[in-house]
Amino acid sequence: MRYSLLVLSSVLCLAACSSVVAVADAAVTVVATGVKVTAKAVGAVADAVIPDGESKDKAAEKKSDKKAEKN
Repeated sequence: MRYSLLVLSSVLCLAACSSVVAVADAAVTVVATGVKVTAKAVGAVADAVIPDGESKDKAAEKKSDKKAEKN
């Protein structure tokens, strides 16, 4: 009887522990996804607001215009 009670209590404790781990894992996943999405959104806004210079097409067009003027 004592052995059965010990096994039953051990099983219940381990089941409760795995439930806590599952809930903690889900919470961490939600937070990590939120941080990832926020970082991507901030990066997109920064790219839209801060100009990074001329596009390659415009730069090439200016170079060809300057060459045409010299000739």
